[in-house]
Amino acid sequence: MLQELQQWLETMSSLCSCIYTSPVQLKHSSDSTTTLSNLNADLSLQVFDRNGDVYGMASPLICINDVITGRDIAFLLFLVLFFIWQTDSGTQSNMNANEVIANRAAEILGHKHGEKFVHPNDHVNRSQSSNDTFPTVMHIAAAVEINSRFIPRLKQLHTSLHSKSLEFKDIIKIGRTHTQDATPLTLGQEFSGYSTQVKYGIDRVTCTLPRMYQIAQGGTALGTGLNTKKGFDVKIAAAVAEETNLPFVTAENKFEALAAHDAFVETSGSLNTVSASLMKIANDILVHVAALGKVNPTQCEALTMVCAQVMGNHVAITVGGSNGHFELNVYKPLIASGLLRSLRLLGDASASFEKNCVRGIQANCERISKLLHESLMLVTSLNPKIGYDNAAAVAKKAHKEGSTLEGYSSPPCEAALKLEVLTSEEFDKLVVPEKMIGPSD
Repeated sequence: MLQELQQWLETMSSLCSCIYTSPVQLKHSSDSTTTLSNLNADLSLQVFDRNGDVYGMASPLICINDVITGRDIAFLLFLVLFFIWQTDSGTQSNMNANEVIANRAAEILGHKHGEKFVHPNDHVNRSQSSNDTFPTVMHIAAAVEINSRFIPRLKQLHTSLHSKSLEFKDIIKIGRTHTQDATPLTLGQEFSGYSTQVKYGIDRVTCTLPRMYQIAQGGTALGTGLNTKKGFDVKIAAAVAEETNLPFVTAENKFEALAAHDAFVETSGSLNTVSASLMKIANDILVHVAALGKVNPTQCEALTMVCAQVMGNHVAITVGGSNGHFELNVYKPLIASGLLRSLRLLGDASASFEKNCVRGIQANCERISKLLHESLMLVTSLNPKIGYDNAAAVAKKAHKEGSTLEGYSSPPCEAALKLEVLTSEEFDKLVVPEKMIGPSD
C-alpha cells in the first residue's frame, strides 16, 4: 500500500509540475516581482486576485517538492489523497492535492492556511477538472510503471528462460499431453515454449502503450475543453512527455478519454494473458519437481497466487471500464488501483520467480533418461513401418505384461518380438529418441 501511495504521489507531482510551471508574475509582500514558468501564462491565462492585481502561485516546483517530501507540511487528509473508495472521477484526490498545493503556495507568500490567498479552484485548478486531471494521472502512472518496472522484469525472466532453453537443448525427455506420456522432445524445446510465451506477453503489453500515451488533460469536465485556451492540451502533453521521457500526446478524442477507459481494460487484458502464461509455466515446473524431496515449491506457488489475483483484478477492471455512463466513466479509482496493483504484483513476482527459481534450475539427466526409455509412447516411431494398429498392439501388450518397449531387464522390444511385427534389428533402428524430436529428412 505504501508503494502505491508513493507512486501516486510521484505521478501527481509530475503532472502538477508540468501543468503549473511557466512565466507568471508573482506579487510578494514586497514590491518586487518574480517570473515563473507556467503554461497558463504562456496562453495568456494570468491569475488575478480579488483586487485585480496579477499574481501567481509561489514556485510550483517548490510547492510540489515540499508535498512529496512532506517538509514543513502538516495536513490532515494526506491519506485521503490516495483513498481508493471515493467518488467516481477521483475528485477528492484531485481537490485534496489542489488544496495542499494552494496552502503551501500561500504559506510561502506569507499567508496562513485556509485564507485561500492562493485559491485551490481559481488558481491551482485553473484550466483543469478532476475529470481530465485524474485520468491523465492514471495514464502517466500506468505508462511509467510499465516502462520502468514491469517490462524490464519480464524481459529478465524471458532472458533466463531462453538461457535455460539453450542450456538444455541436448537433453531429450519424454513429452506429456493430458499429463500422460507422449512423444519425446528436448528439455530445451520445452523451455523455448516458456520463453516465447513470456516474449509474446511483453509484446502484448507493449502494444497497448500507444493508447496509454494519450492523455485527457485539456478536456476539462466533459471533453469540450471549456475554460482552456487553444493549444493548452498539446502543450501539457508535450510537458508531460518531457518530464517523463515518454511519448505522451494529447488524446485524439477527449470525449472517449473521459467517458471510457478502454486503454486500461486493454492493458489489463494483456496482463491477464501474461498471468495465464506464467501460471502455466509455474505449474509445469511445480509438477516437474514433484516428489523429489521435502523442498516446497514456494516460488511456483507464490507466482500462481499472484496470477490468480491479477485475473481477479482484470474482472474488476472490466466491470469498471463498462461503467462509463454518458460523458464520464464512474469507476476511475477502482480501475487505476486495479491496474497498478496488477502491474506491480506481476512485475515483482516475475522478478522473484526468475531470481529464486528459474535461474537455479538444473536437469536431473539420469532420471530424465530413465523415464524416457521406459515410456511406451516410443512406439509412435513405429507407425510408418508397421502402422498405427500394430504399433498400438505393441504398446498395449507391453503395458499388460509390465515390460517396456526397450526393456531394461528383458530382451529388447520383447513385446514387439512376441507379436512378430518387427525384428530386434528393425526395432533398434526405428526407436531412436534422438530422431524423434523433429521432422524426418
